[in-house]
Amino acid sequence: MEKIARIAGHFAVDAPVREVSPIGNGLINDSYRVITESGEGYVLQRINHAIFKDVDLLQHNMECVTAHIRRKLEGAEDIDRKVLRLIPLRDSVKTCWTDGDSYWRMTALIKDSVTVETVTPDSSYHAGKAFGEFQAMLSDMTETLGETIPDFHNMELRARQLEEAVAADAAGRCSDPEVQAILEEMRSYMDEMCKAERMHREGILPKRICHCDTKVSNMLFDKEGNVLCVIDLDTVMPSFVFSDFGDFMRTAGNKVAEDCPDIGKVEFDMDIFRAFTRGYLEATRSFLTSVEKENLPYAAALFPFMQAVRFFADYINGDTYYKIAYPEHNLVRTRNQMALFRDVMSRQDEMRSFII
Repeated sequence: MEKIARIAGHFAVDAPVREVSPIGNGLINDSYRVITESGEGYVLQRINHAIFKDVDLLQHNMECVTAHIRRKLEGAEDIDRKVLRLIPLRDSVKTCWTDGDSYWRMTALIKDSVTVETVTPDSSYHAGKAFGEFQAMLSDMTETLGETIPDFHNMELRARQLEEAVAADAAGRCSDPEVQAILEEMRSYMDEMCKAERMHREGILPKRICHCDTKVSNMLFDKEGNVLCVIDLDTVMPSFVFSDFGDFMRTAGNKVAEDCPDIGKVEFDMDIFRAFTRGYLEATRSFLTSVEKENLPYAAALFPFMQAVRFFADYINGDTYYKIAYPEHNLVRTRNQMALFRDVMSRQDEMRSFII
């Protein structure tokens, strides 16, 4: 940990570093808790620039977003517990340091905060409200933000990638009757699932500043269970509100894991839907358009479908993107997500009735 302490020393911390310890499982960014001799705490992160290739853009987005939220919260108590605070370098206003191979950034540690991993109707309501409030605070941003992962939730792109995979048939899997059946089903829904991009081109669906990774674990709570702030801002960028709504529904609404092979157990949890939607609509009523609101059930269907397409294209390509534990892992994931998609589609009327 001496190396991490030396890296932390490049940032404008208040005192020499006393203690360093890893945080979390490091699936995307490696994170470390840094405690100084004065007792102040910080979070040091190694940015995964294999995923986030434009680190300057990434930091620009994060600086703009956190500054905008701070302006919105001016006068409120405990602002430093309600929005992340980036720590600049010792000798610069820049918020990122590189050793030539890796990129690092630091934020102030939010004291006495906890994360929640369990998805319940109660935590889903708080998540819906928190992510909705996050969007609401950024709905009037005038700063220009870029896409940290271009076309991250672009269904038309995913459709093209699937057809390219089929045309190449790199792993020789397209002759399989099941592959053909799945492909036929996906193609039958593809035009409908690509409607967000068409509505945007027609000028009836705006892009917003969205979080784009709406997990319950991406919020901090105080010890009484109140939401403090939204964290993990790497994917904050222009997108459709469907990204934040649909992505949460896909991950939280499935009653089993996305790679559960028993698709008979796949079921969409309407209690989670109702709880998240109630919180989300409470928080977004100031800016959400009728088109966005009416299409939230579509968003709930779009994201399992999009993920199924991505898993399926990777299976056809020979499993070159997602890590797999066994040869048919991506095919199992595809079956699972298509089962979830079908269940969500069967509940569209029920969802619309709840929203209206």
